[in-house]
Parts: sequence; structure tokens; C-alpha cells
Amino acid sequence: MIDWRVKGCLVPVVTPFDDRGEVDETALGTTNDFLIEQQQVEAIIPCGTTGESPTLSYEEHARVIELTVQQVAGRVPVIAGTGSNSTREAIEMTSHAEELGVDGSLQVSPYYNRPTQEGIFQHFKTIAENTSLPIILYNIPARTGRNVEPETVLRLAEIPNIVGIKEASGNLAAAARIIEGTRAAGIDFYIYSGEDMLTYDILCLGGQGCVAAVGHVLGVEFKQMCEMVWEGNLETARELNSRVLPLVEALFVEPNPTAIKQALNWMGLPAGTLRLPLLPLSEEGKGPLRRALVELGKAKVEDCI
Repeated sequence: MIDWRVKGCLVPVVTPFDDRGEVDETALGTTNDFLIEQQQVEAIIPCGTTGESPTLSYEEHARVIELTVQQVAGRVPVIAGTGSNSTREAIEMTSHAEELGVDGSLQVSPYYNRPTQEGIFQHFKTIAENTSLPIILYNIPARTGRNVEPETVLRLAEIPNIVGIKEASGNLAAAARIIEGTRAAGIDFYIYSGEDMLTYDILCLGGQGCVAAVGHVLGVEFKQMCEMVWEGNLETARELNSRVLPLVEALFVEPNPTAIKQALNWMGLPAGTLRLPLLPLSEEGKGPLRRALVELGKAKVEDCI
């Protein structure tokens, strides 16, 4: 088995774009530094869906990963988003990321094709057989059109370099089934909450952390929540979770990462623009986000214009 010990708040990083819609390489470095130094995140994940990976060209995808490895410079693990609904393409992107020096790979379940559970199993198994990188599975049926069932995850957990899952189905019973199943089998398998509203619940079930877009804004708080639960301070963790939930909700008021980028820009970070088909946060969306940021002291009213 691969020795994998990455716990806590892992962040799928936004890809900053300049006014021309091009990748802003300097802003990417600023964002990575902010997440590591200020938000105290446990890992950086470039080119996830929060990074608008569907809008990146293959060359941009590779460049963002390369830059991230250089900018992070070993301070925290870099886990590259290299998934695809094409198994062959996922293998190619993962191999290239491995050459660039990443520490792991986040692999989304195949989207649009809607494969069977056996097809999903064979997809992930084949990718794992073609890389030595640790692999974190990513289950988000609302976007892919097909759930990765707990029984399929338990089969995949037996593959040595598949080390965990970002579980974003919203199904706590499924997360519990995976946690209990891997424990019973004696497999050291990491369950990360991929649904930020449910991070506290998954931690209480025995999860090892979260892959949290809200970590851009609430990285310190989510790190603290993880540690509180692991230390047995459940009531304190619950109170912290209740305090940050309004901002978590506001950060998803429109399709991710629309509100995340707006929040970062208001906070003085150069998150930049979005690429079509995503649009800037609407005036209706700005209201609850502004209120939640100000109430938690993340931004000043005069900055949120």
C-alpha cells in the first residue's frame, strides 16, 4: 500500500484569468501563496472543476499544473486534477502530471457517458495501473450523471495506489458505508467531504478531511473544524460549523466557482474573471455573499462593491 497521510482541508484552486481571458500566471502564484500561508491548507489541487478545468485547453491544463508545482515548491502536496470521461485521455494527463512532479491525482468519475458500475471500476482501475501516483477518486453524480456506488468504491479501495475518495454525492449513508467497509477490511482509505455543507457530518462519521472550494475563504476554519472533531471536541466543532454555514451557502449561491472568485476579488486577491459559459456573480447573488463575508470579518463593506 502507498503511505498516504494527507488529512485536513485540501483546496481545489481557482484558475485566475486576466481581462483577456488568459491564465494569469502571476495571480496563480499569489493565490497559492495565500492558501498555504494564510489559509493553512493541507494540499493544493490545480485543475479541478473549481479551477474551471473544462474550459482549459490541454496545453493550459499542463501549464497550470507545472506552474503550481514550481510555485508550491514542496510546502504542501500538489494533487493534480487529471480526470476525464475518456480513460485514455485521463491516463495521458495523469502521466504528464506525474512527470511534472505532482504528489497525487484527483480523478473524477466519467461524466456524460454514464457507464455501468463495472465500467466505472474498470476506468479507475486502468488509470491506477498506468501510474505510480496516489489516486483520489471523485464522486459527484449531480455533475457526472452516475453515482459511484459504495460497493464499487470498496472494490477500488483494494487497489494499492487508490488512496481515497472525494465524496460529493450528498449521501451520508454512502459515506458511512465506505468508512465502515474499509475499516472492516483493514484498508487505510481516506474519505474526504466533497460537499462543503456536510464536512462536519462526514468528519463525525470518521472522515479524514475535505476537498473544499470554500477553503479559499474558510481554510483556517475548516482546518480547525477537522482538528476539533479529531480531538473529540464535537460541540465546539459544531458551533464553528454553524457559524460558518451562512458563508458556505453564499459561496455556492451560483455555479462554482462564480461566488468563490467574487469573494476573493473582494478580499483583495487576484482571482480575476470567469470563462464562458460561466458568468460573473449576479447582483442578486452579491447580496448574501457580501453580508456573509462582512459578518465573519472576511471583507469590509466598502470593498464589496
